[in-house]
Amino acid sequence: MGYSMEIIRKAEQNTSMWSGGTTTQLAIFPKDAVYSEKNFLWRISSAKVEVEESLFTHLPGIWRLIMVLEGELRLEHEGHHKAALVPFEQDSFSGDWTTRSFGKVTDFNLMMAHGCSGELDAISLKMGTVEIFPPMELQEYTRATEALYCVAGKADIHIDGGIETLETGDFFLIHTDESCSASPIKIGNSNENETTIIRARVYYQGK
Repeated sequence: MGYSMEIIRKAEQNTSMWSGGTTTQLAIFPKDAVYSEKNFLWRISSAKVEVEESLFTHLPGIWRLIMVLEGELRLEHEGHHKAALVPFEQDSFSGDWTTRSFGKVTDFNLMMAHGCSGELDAISLKMGTVEIFPPMELQEYTRATEALYCVAGKADIHIDGGIETLETGDFFLIHTDESCSASPIKIGNSNENETTIIRARVYYQGK
């Protein structure tokens, strides 16, 4: 199969309402999975929380990573731990837990079913700065997906001699399987304003 790339522009993303604000699904795997049916292996989204206090949706069997993009968020996981997050700080927790949030924020979410592994990083690029990411190593997994979400600014993605430009709100994905080795990814900022990127990596079993 090799590796494949896709770009989901901000205008192409689907945003839906929930009781505390809005959520934008950026990617889900498998592609025909439905979040409400909880039949996904992993899901990446960004949400706007527009109420001061909310109760997280109960998601049995799902491990969650959440990073704040804007605002301040306090999380209370009943019987577990508490976390106070400012922009680009993150917390991880089980969807089985009872979790309350306090604060109006914009956040970035990675949800993973059992058997998946993942991580989030925030990357800031000043004008003329370049970051190079080596190909993802699958380890014991059969597939991996690397995702880049442009929070602010503009980024140039260089891979295999090609270049794609991400504007604010655009989302880039590269999928790798065990039959190939993807090329390194180079991200550059040729603009005057600072660029902020969220990098998500997910490792999983699949076809």
